Amino acid sequence: MTQKQKHTQFLKSEAYRLGFQYVGISKAEFLNEDAPKLEEWLKRNYQGKMAYMANHFDKRLDPSLLVPGAKSVVTLLYNYYTPQKQKDTTAPKISMYAYGKDYHFIIKDKLKELLHSLQEQIGDINGRCFVDSAPVMERSWAAKSGTGWIGKNSLLINKEAGSYFFLAELIIDLDLEVDGPIKDYCGTCTRCIDACPTNAIVADQVIDGSKCISYLTIELKEAIPNEFKNKMDNWMFGCDVCQEVCPWNRFSTKHQEENFEPHPDLLEMKKSDWEELTQEVFQKVFKKSAVKRTKFTGLKRNISFLKESTSKNNEKE
Repeated sequence: MTQKQKHTQFLKSEAYRLGFQYVGISKAEFLNEDAPKLEEWLKRNYQGKMAYMANHFDKRLDPSLLVPGAKSVVTLLYNYYTPQKQKDTTAPKISMYAYGKDYHFIIKDKLKELLHSLQEQIGDINGRCFVDSAPVMERSWAAKSGTGWIGKNSLLINKEAGSYFFLAELIIDLDLEVDGPIKDYCGTCTRCIDACPTNAIVADQVIDGSKCISYLTIELKEAIPNEFKNKMDNWMFGCDVCQEVCPWNRFSTKHQEENFEPHPDLLEMKKSDWEELTQEVFQKVFKKSAVKRTKFTGLKRNISFLKESTSKNNEKE
């Protein structure tokens, strides 16, 4: 076995020990195919008010600008699926990924431990850990590394386990054995496109971010435009519709991460509890949660928008 093979084997076994379900490796190189796609996406203003998406264009495409001398991009998938649901089916909905503690911190710690293990085992390795918080084209790297393919809803889909995964990357200056991409298994299925409540999936793998419910409820800091009244499918934080209808998610299995278990009160809260939400309850239920990103005022705005839509509907009836 060569040194490269030994290093690759060690990295993967450590990643699995830390709880990652899938690991794939790509050569750190410029993402030629993604450059024109990203340029076109920005030109069409599909980023909405996410001005930061236009920043660091080159860094998004060239890993060596993030880690000098980068040789490998390691993609890791961490399962967050749970069959648990909110008890009140009429209550405003929250995306499954935000049920538990903020994934950024949980997974970042695991990545740091993985990098530290590599450094201890192999020696002086320079690298950086990324969890959805830097200019990294994570789904492109994930597809290149064979951990799945990019679905029509632009999410990574794994043939054995669906799409309820967090993606993370380790960019390092260590030469590793690369894994090739796999086939796209979406075929002629258009369930995600057909089911999107706001028609945000405008083409295969192209999302108009400014129409996406996740964007409207999390990223957008100003008032939600009236054109989306009665189109939010009762989502107050994020949206899982395109994942709920995806046939590949029938293979999803429950995560094994205790930090992703929801606060005991979260799934029990009724529609009226949400509509009467106080700052105190928000702080208690969403302590260390990704929902903190939208803040109490943002979540209240979203709940009010949903309530307003419902009451106007009732008036019409």
